[in-house]
Amino acid sequence: MTIDLFITCLNDALFPQTGLAMARLLRRLGHTVRFNEAQTCCGQMHFNTGYQQEALPLIRKFVRDFQDAEVIVAPSGSCVAFVRDLYPKAAEWAGDAELLAQVQQLGRRTYELSEFLVKVLGIEDVGASYPHRVTYHPTCHAARLLRVGDAPLRLLRKVRGLSLVELPASEQCCGFGGTFSVKNPETSTAMLADKVHSVMGTRAEVCTAGDNSCLMHIGGGLSRLQSGVGVVHLAEILASTDQASTDSASVAEGAA
Repeated sequence: MTIDLFITCLNDALFPQTGLAMARLLRRLGHTVRFNEAQTCCGQMHFNTGYQQEALPLIRKFVRDFQDAEVIVAPSGSCVAFVRDLYPKAAEWAGDAELLAQVQQLGRRTYELSEFLVKVLGIEDVGASYPHRVTYHPTCHAARLLRVGDAPLRLLRKVRGLSLVELPASEQCCGFGGTFSVKNPETSTAMLADKVHSVMGTRAEVCTAGDNSCLMHIGGGLSRLQSGVGVVHLAEILASTDQASTDSASVAEGAA
């Protein structure tokens, strides 16, 4: 299968190692991986903040960039949920029937990484090795809009050497929410404090998730408390092999 990577602007700018890990993983599973260098922001930040008109050119550009893709996979439940759930609403708001048909078709070919591996490819054991104590935070858009369910957990349970620890109150939001954390910093910080308390209570070495935006938020809280707990994207754990797993944890703790 030929898979087009939708890396997202946050990963491209701040967490390039996640996109590289996803490419390594998918190639290891025998697929052809493509990266369209013309891709930019999907427009989620603009649309969700009330700038619907300004988001439309980015939505149309996304359609042009990925219109020939067989399948599109991203390391972000948030951005994939925007493509699937809000692109059609944006097209309806704009009164653009042609765009509506295009985004509906495109949405059916766009997946978050864990749901693609488990629900499309039917794979749970990706041949990864990561000998660390790990807890998993289910991000809001992946859980509530994409309904990825236990796909990430099923993948993590098959990773050699990994000890998976349940996160208390895992369904609670970490408080990031994109611009929510900027507009409502006090509420966001209170929610983060609860999440960080839960993570530290697991005594995990690493907290993982399917969205680096949430991990950035959680990692900041863990770092300020000098907790020693690292944050690592799910793709990086799944891409890890015996040698890479040790290096990954060291990098994660240092960057948190």
